[in-house]
Amino acid sequence: MAGPPDHLDNQDERPMTTKKRIVLSSDHAAIPLRQAIAEHIAAKGLEVVDIGPTTPESTHYPKHGQAAAERVVSGDCDLGIILCGTGQGIMMAANKVKGIRCGVCCDTFSARMIRLHNDANILSMGARVVGEGLALDIVDAFLETEFEGGRHATRVDMIEA
Repeated sequence: MAGPPDHLDNQDERPMTTKKRIVLSSDHAAIPLRQAIAEHIAAKGLEVVDIGPTTPESTHYPKHGQAAAERVVSGDCDLGIILCGTGQGIMMAANKVKGIRCGVCCDTFSARMIRLHNDANILSMGARVVGEGLALDIVDAFLETEFEGGRHATRVDMIEA
């Protein structure tokens, strides 16, 4: 099985992105993972805007995905990280907000690529899919990768149209 393209081999050596405000949200299924991610991001010197629930009562993931997406689109936050059981439903809700490019990632390669080639502004993960260690690695890959631009900018523009 082939590894990542050569231009991605040294991604771990890149400094943390200049993005400073990261919005976090989740439904009830992902509260512990969201809290671990919040601590991890804060330890890296980034500002965390946690708008997710704090109690385990069942909540509806669409409202949490939309709320995070609106924070990013408004410019209040630079990037977002959202979670639900699988990451899929909350991602679908976030992507309904014009200007949002959100992808579900279960590995670091995909997290790098959605930033590098798709200029994703929100990362979605499933708390029932990835463990905490992998989730933190995925978060780092997402936050440390910048959009490549070039031919990819044309493609992103086609998504926005």
